[in-house]
Amino acid sequence: MRPEEPNWTPPPKDPDAPVQLRRILALFRPYRGRLTLVGLLVAASSLVSVASPFLLREILDVAIPGRRTGLLTLLALGMIATAVTTSVFGVLQTLISTTVGQRVMHDLRTAVYAKLQRMPLAFFTRTRTGEVQSRIANDIGGMQATVTSTATSLVSNLTSVTATVVAMIALDWRLTVVSLLLLPLFVWISRRVGNERKKITAKRQKQMATMSAMVTESLSVSGVLLGRTMGRADSLTKSFAGESERLVDLEVRANMAGRWRMATIGIVMAAMPALIYWAAGLVLQLGGPAFSLGTLVAFVTLQQSLLRPTVSLLATGVQMQTSLALFQRIFEYLDLPVTIAEPAEPVHLPAPRGEIRFENASFGYDPDAAPTLDGIDLTVPAGSSLAVVGPTGSGKTTLSYLVPRLYDVTGGRVTLDGTDVRDLGFDTLARAVGVVSQETYLFHASVVENLRFAKPEATDEEIERAARIAQIHDHVAALPDGYDTVVGERGYRFSGGEKQRLAIARTILRDPPVLVLDEATSALDTRTEHAVQRAVDALSAGRTTLTIAHRLSTVRDADQIVVLDGGRIAERGTHDELLAADGRYAALVRRDTDREAADGDAADPADDGRAPGILV
Repeated sequence: MRPEEPNWTPPPKDPDAPVQLRRILALFRPYRGRLTLVGLLVAASSLVSVASPFLLREILDVAIPGRRTGLLTLLALGMIATAVTTSVFGVLQTLISTTVGQRVMHDLRTAVYAKLQRMPLAFFTRTRTGEVQSRIANDIGGMQATVTSTATSLVSNLTSVTATVVAMIALDWRLTVVSLLLLPLFVWISRRVGNERKKITAKRQKQMATMSAMVTESLSVSGVLLGRTMGRADSLTKSFAGESERLVDLEVRANMAGRWRMATIGIVMAAMPALIYWAAGLVLQLGGPAFSLGTLVAFVTLQQSLLRPTVSLLATGVQMQTSLALFQRIFEYLDLPVTIAEPAEPVHLPAPRGEIRFENASFGYDPDAAPTLDGIDLTVPAGSSLAVVGPTGSGKTTLSYLVPRLYDVTGGRVTLDGTDVRDLGFDTLARAVGVVSQETYLFHASVVENLRFAKPEATDEEIERAARIAQIHDHVAALPDGYDTVVGERGYRFSGGEKQRLAIARTILRDPPVLVLDEATSALDTRTEHAVQRAVDALSAGRTTLTIAHRLSTVRDADQIVVLDGGRIAERGTHDELLAADGRYAALVRRDTDREAADGDAADPADDGRAPGILV
């Protein structure tokens, strides 16, 4: 067993920890021009809407009592024009703000996806796929309302409240004081509700991630096969129901948190007109100045128009605090350390020859444990073949993954044509080194789309040639849809040997000078193995080849064979030289020979069915 890899899953943060407001606002910076336009539209709309109560006052106090029909008509038309103008401005600001919000969502999704593409392999071996999907889908999706409407709502409501309060003061400052007495209490209540919902939201998103991971694992082809063949389908359903039940509880709590307190605010605000009428009557009875009917009605109208933006503003504050939990989860991923990064000034090799050197190379998954590889010195001349053999856990696959930089050495270095692979650009390294693993991955797409993934500009002739070399063309051509046949989830419509040959054809299209082969034939039957081995031989011709050998009969002709034991080189030489030495390699050959005699073409059980990234 190899040492435990570091846990790359981001640790949960305190949901009460403040999120940098400047970082959130920076998401909107590229769209500040459009946001400025939205702000102008919002301000204009708010100012125009405030004019209606003043027009109403003139109608009630001047036009109607004075029987001035012309003035009455103009004032009525003014009120209609105000409504039309406000509606047009509202539609325009919604269009622009929604567009900006969706662009910000797009930027966030892309940034998280791009960051995950740069994460080391260790991150994905320690993180559930559903957790990653939940961050992109659920967390960013949950912020949609915030980024698409909150900013506009905030500006709109602030402008409306400010303009309305100014207008109310202009009508009568004493009634304005009565109207605003309870506002500080309302703000305090909304902040308490927001903090409560923020905590619940963090728990809800974590629960959604757990459910997403369960669905991804149990409803994949492999998961369904395992559940049914083990008779665990009902158990999986019960487990999912339990997780769903916990989500139901969190959703109800999230929606009901502070609901009664916010409802109380709405009731009090709705009752304010009665309070205004009562205060006006009380002032009159105490000998204070009388209010004109128009002033009183206009003031109540303004007070009522203050109700909607005030409640909305308080609700927006609650929503923003809730969304902080989502921003925190997204920023956790964006802040993950990238341990395998492209150099600032990458070296590009226009035509790599393919010489590979391991110079005192060491690697460990855990700095506190013994290294998986220790002091490896190897040279693989361009165009030659190296086979790496050894017992399970000796570090064979780990050694091979240092060449394409799926992991970086923790000591020494690995070079390609004399250049440290850590100094090479990712594109150069990807063009130079091809990897064919025994765990073949195919996309849920057609055969031709899977092949073109290696070389998008490949012609049909190039694809067919690669398929012929890989011994798979005749099979694909005989299918009803030929190269347009959809391979199914993870290629499950094809056999293991067919998938391997498709993977080999994909690598042939890329035409790399260096090949890393995590032997593709160890778990195949004899007939399929021979077909795949012919494809591997065709692929390896003229290339530098590093083969991880699980079945020693496939590497007898290698130019150099290295035996790893405990992360160190125990033996090296050709097949004949190592047999003559009668050491570890000879013992492994005898083991393989006895196994094949007893069990036909059985594969090494310790290496069968390994998931990608579970390295030895």
